[in-house]
Amino acid sequence: MITLHVTDRDGKKTTHEVQTGDPMMFVLRDDLGLPVEGACGGTASCGTCHIIVADRWIDRLDAPQDYEAAMLEMLDHNAGPASRLACQITASDALDGLELTLAPEE
Repeated sequence: MITLHVTDRDGKKTTHEVQTGDPMMFVLRDDLGLPVEGACGGTASCGTCHIIVADRWIDRLDAPQDYEAAMLEMLDHNAGPASRLACQITASDALDGLELTLAPEE
């Protein structure tokens, strides 16, 4: 289990204990019931699981692959290096304490 700090689209901050091993998109949507669509099912081709990672976490994550970076560039609410697709980040022990915000809907 890891701790995840989430700010929703209304600015409400919550803290959750979540299992490791699944893409963050499924953790947010399926486990926590947050409004993360994930329309493409996790293939990084829709941008509906867009999150904004807290600045202090950006360098702790693996860099986005080219296909994720290309999708992020097309999003209206791109927040630069802080923008990520939740489907491309796996919940792991290394992310214990991760802070993220659900990006505005595209």
